[in-house]
Amino acid sequence: MSVRISYFCMPTTTVNDVDLYYERTGDGQPIVFLHGVMMGSRFFLEQRTLPEEYESITLDFRGHGRSAKSETGHTLPTYAADLEAFLDDQELEHVVLVGWSMGALVGWEYVDRFGTDRLDGFVVVDQQPADLQQEGYEHGVFDLAELIDLMELAQTDHHALAHAFIDGMIHGDPEPDHERLMFDEIARVPPAIKSAILFDQSVRDYRDVLDSVDVPTLICVGEDDALVDPAGVVSIADSTPHATIERFSDSSHCPFLEEPDAFTDALLRFADGCQ
Repeated sequence: MSVRISYFCMPTTTVNDVDLYYERTGDGQPIVFLHGVMMGSRFFLEQRTLPEEYESITLDFRGHGRSAKSETGHTLPTYAADLEAFLDDQELEHVVLVGWSMGALVGWEYVDRFGTDRLDGFVVVDQQPADLQQEGYEHGVFDLAELIDLMELAQTDHHALAHAFIDGMIHGDPEPDHERLMFDEIARVPPAIKSAILFDQSVRDYRDVLDSVDVPTLICVGEDDALVDPAGVVSIADSTPHATIERFSDSSHCPFLEEPDAFTDALLRFADGCQ
């Protein structure tokens, strides 16, 4: 009779002079989950425990969740450098990287800066390569004036900003427990950090990085999305060498919360094919 030994730890580790909070459960192939802007790793509560052949790893970016609220470094290049330092600190290789929303942008920044040697696969969850409307790009989700309004709201009423994001992230009415979780995670991020990273991630453009993602890529699309353009998410496949698409008809921006069983099944099928 074999006995599986697993562990559940909730430590912080110091990388690039900042304490980052993370959780690791299981002892199989590592799947690392990256959360969205102003969000946190608790959004992946349904994926914390995976079958025994996988290890679930969640990480709070600096300034988010239960990581240190550093005054500086709130740019996607710094977050990507933190991710590389974290993977090195934890001695992680053959990683399936799951980037949701801003987490996908961090993933593209990571590939651009550090390549794909550590990665066996990349999962993009509901994010197009650029958010800002611009000439020649039909998938932008807001213009500069709307971004300025969001930045102002972050400084004048960051709780109202949280509710504005929650209203667009869930298909239909969110479950009370999920709504409380989302608000709690967003409210943890200080307004100054909200403004800094919201602006930085909103003006980045990773269209020229897509063809550098030379590992298997799964693109997860919430088809009832109120925050991003589903067509813009799907269009990633045209420029990503080894991409497949998984659609979630009953999800907006958070298929891992809205359709957790379907999302996890799709993720594990993909991860199994990456081994």
